[in-house]
Amino acid sequence: MNKSATEVMQEILFAATIDAIMALKAASKGLPNTLLRDLNAIHANTTHADLPPELQAAIAASVRSAFARLLKEGYSVAPAGAQAPRAPRPQGELVRRGGNRPERPGGPPRGPRGPRREGDGPRGPRPPGRGDRPRGPKGPR
Repeated sequence: MNKSATEVMQEILFAATIDAIMALKAASKGLPNTLLRDLNAIHANTTHADLPPELQAAIAASVRSAFARLLKEGYSVAPAGAQAPRAPRPQGELVRRGGNRPERPGGPPRGPRGPRREGDGPRGPRPPGRGDRPRGPKGPR
């Protein structure tokens, strides 16, 4: 039976966590105070270089085995810039090209609406009577 991606990732993370705990125990050489000191030294801003060498090696091995496991389970792992090929779009839908405005499926893109006059904004002249109107909700806050 095939496992879901969630089950595979849970198993990978569980194995990596157990490996990391065992590596911390190995780094402390059986001394409980050293183990506690190493655990207390790990916080949200800890970098890879701040960890004991045994834990660094365990993390590197866990990452390698995680990728191998994902590939073995049939999942693809690709670089960040690569994209999977997409299925072709069905015909008759609105198609977006370049900007956010959809184009009509059968016609050419619309051109400019005409020459601009001096004083026009980016969307054309302002309608009369809207110059000093306050914007925002009406009434007290």
